[in-house]
Amino acid sequence: MTGRPGGDPTTPPADGGPADGGDLRTHTLGLLYPPSGRARDYTTMQLAFVGGVAEAAAPYGYDVLLSPADADDDPSFRRMLGQRLTDGEWSGDGGRRVDGVIVMEIRREDGRVEQLVRSGFPFVAIGRNHRADEAGWVDLDFAGLASGCVRHLADLGHHRIAFVNRSEELFNSGYGFARLGHEGYVTAMRDLGHEPRAYLCGEALASGEEVVARILADDPATTSLVTMNEAALEGVYRGLTRHGRAVPRDFSVVGVAASPWAEQVTPQLTAAEIPAKEMSRVAVELMVERLRSPGSTPRHVLLKPLITLRSSTGRCRPVPGSEPEPEFPDFDVNF
Repeated sequence: MTGRPGGDPTTPPADGGPADGGDLRTHTLGLLYPPSGRARDYTTMQLAFVGGVAEAAAPYGYDVLLSPADADDDPSFRRMLGQRLTDGEWSGDGGRRVDGVIVMEIRREDGRVEQLVRSGFPFVAIGRNHRADEAGWVDLDFAGLASGCVRHLADLGHHRIAFVNRSEELFNSGYGFARLGHEGYVTAMRDLGHEPRAYLCGEALASGEEVVARILADDPATTSLVTMNEAALEGVYRGLTRHGRAVPRDFSVVGVAASPWAEQVTPQLTAAEIPAKEMSRVAVELMVERLRSPGSTPRHVLLKPLITLRSSTGRCRPVPGSEPEPEFPDFDVNF
């Protein structure tokens, strides 16, 4: 999928599309990407996606306009679509700022996607919901990745496996990756005959420590966890140390995380990679295809990276006192 299919990547889109036609083209792609950091800032992972989109767009002759909009009534989103607010109403006479839009941090019910579909504005998504199927998208198989993490731990003999998801706010707002990861974990645990125990966790270091305390309070015999919350990972490690659990000797941790996060903790995290650069590249290619061939069938690309084995998982060592006492036969002995 490298380069523009059938042509020079620097060739401008063909005439005829809604963003085409000589002077009507802006040579700019919009990136709708609300920050998810604790202080409403962009996380390291998010910045990797921003850089990846900009890098991938450059060979096609496109600049990138970033909007932090997380709702369809956000002024920066409406301005990006060329709308102007007049007497409290948005109208389409403000002048189009971008040729197409890449949407990120998609919720299951997402007003931005709904607005783009209604208006017929060219867009693709990194992530997906039911309306994103009407456009191109690239996404990770978060359900499959969470399931794979569970099965990796089960292969090592673990059956008391907790799940550390993202924050309550993100989960309740319908973020797809958080919901899909939860579903994949629960399904895998039930298929294996184990009891699922899932936890929501903020992204602060203290949140990671606190979720470990909750996990071990609920079931002191827990020997492992799967996490999709890379920002809280250091806190999770600290919490385990505070409770006397050495990783991976006493407790195994596996997750879905980008390599910079997985490799900055000690021991390094066994994890399914989030390939930000690859996903960004595919999204830009799908966007360019959309602009060149507006009537073509949208493509959907689902990635499922392999789990990279590092140092955070090992064979299960049951917590002392957590296993049932062995039963000994009764001997009828007369002295």
